[in-house]
Amino acid sequence: MADTLENMIEGANSNNLFMQCDATNQEAFRQLPTGITSRLCRRDEIIVWKEMWAQGKYIDFVNYYYDAVYAPREEEFLGRCTFAVDMNDKPVATAGIWRSYGRISTVMWYHTLPEYEGRGIGRGLFSEVLRNAVYPVYVHTHPIAHRAVKLYSDFGFKLITDPVVGYRKNNLQESLPYLRQALPKKDYAGLRFTEADEELLTATLLSEFAEF
Repeated sequence: MADTLENMIEGANSNNLFMQCDATNQEAFRQLPTGITSRLCRRDEIIVWKEMWAQGKYIDFVNYYYDAVYAPREEEFLGRCTFAVDMNDKPVATAGIWRSYGRISTVMWYHTLPEYEGRGIGRGLFSEVLRNAVYPVYVHTHPIAHRAVKLYSDFGFKLITDPVVGYRKNNLQESLPYLRQALPKKDYAGLRFTEADEELLTATLLSEFAEF
């Protein structure tokens, strides 16, 4: 049992999950809490965004990914990367919608600083960026991020069932046992599933480098 649990947790960190939203569930939308506002990332804050993403562990990967995907279209990045900020203008959460491969809407890295979690900040910020999105919207995540999977599901995202998306394996079947344990029973039962649409499958084959 210990080996099984250990393997399950290891897979939850590395397994790929893909989700697709064709139309949002309006009941999931919320306003940002009092004292929190949103604004775009400024050029001198790109390092702040990188550090939020890296979480003290992955800065080399973040720099590499930023240089490959966002740096060539930096003005667009600055027009899409959104922060939730506190009353001191400190970024405490980030989200955005990116045009991956120049043609499909995908969720940029979505994160709330741990000390600000549980206040509705992430949900409020995600509500804002989704209001202006062009649908469908896709997201790549991992089962270890089960709280994010639940949030995406609330907004109308469905787990994609195709075994491969672009050049990456979709580890849905391997991930479901972990999600079944990690999520409350009602939330797990609320997960919905769909086949990927042709636009996603076509776009993700345009480059071997994964843009989301």
